[in-house]
Amino acid sequence: MDQDQKAKRLKELTPDQFQVTQEAATDYPFRGKYDDFYQKGIYVDIVSGEPLFSSEDKYDAGCGWPSFTRPIKKLVYHRDQSHNMERTEVKSPEGDSHLGHVFDDGPSDKGGLRYCINSSALDFIPFDQLEQRGYGEYRKLFK
Repeated sequence: MDQDQKAKRLKELTPDQFQVTQEAATDYPFRGKYDDFYQKGIYVDIVSGEPLFSSEDKYDAGCGWPSFTRPIKKLVYHRDQSHNMERTEVKSPEGDSHLGHVFDDGPSDKGGLRYCINSSALDFIPFDQLEQRGYGEYRKLFK
């Protein structure tokens, strides 16, 4: 994604999407459109469209945000000491979008990580649209 594409896409975001992805804001808990959402497909960065998470790795952590046990591909990690907390921020590699945080309190049988992600940072691509929307290679993630 080049800078012109990113600038164009940023202008198309809602104020909430912009604040979350570009200013590291946080969605209100239990209000995000993907918190209680369990369709088959992948979640991509709302800015760059890069694949981030599969519905196969999504679970209900009860925290109020979409939670995943692992990303589809490597993310970018930063130490975050804001709000008097010690956390690890996760960002998308291409879009450099703030996604949320990763914690070590996830399901132990799935590696122990919980990726706590803002709905406003995500777009969902349904399984039956993966091919037509250019994400056909990710069909292999599903059983």
